[in-house]
Amino acid sequence: MKVLIINGPNLSRLGTREPEIYGSMTHPQLVEKCISWGNELGIEVEVRQSDAEAQIVSWLEEASATSMPVVINPAAFTHYSYPIAEACKKNPAGVIEVHISNPHAREEFRTKSVISPAAKGTIAGFGADSYKLALISLKGN
Repeated sequence: MKVLIINGPNLSRLGTREPEIYGSMTHPQLVEKCISWGNELGIEVEVRQSDAEAQIVSWLEEASATSMPVVINPAAFTHYSYPIAEACKKNPAGVIEVHISNPHAREEFRTKSVISPAAKGTIAGFGADSYKLALISLKGN
């Protein structure tokens, strides 16, 4: 089994951007953790990050074409990217939305996700472990 993990805007700045919310783990460290968790579960994990909506849509389309499950942290795109939501809907293998923080415990504008209705599920608020929980969920399906 192969899983694509897609991280959205500003996640490349993990470890330096608001560490009181997102923790001190850097994006390269998160990538290493996700690959390691995948290895433990017998899943090949590929992690990509982009600040560009169009690039993320392209990656989602690519995954859909090969029925590859996706774990996505859409970051700020969570709240308004209908193109990403539509691309998530097309994946026959399913998409799991993850968030490092708990959007519902933050500012009001963060509580609305246009991605959630297109996802098999959403895991939020468990730090980097949100990704691990998503991988465990996909392995069980």
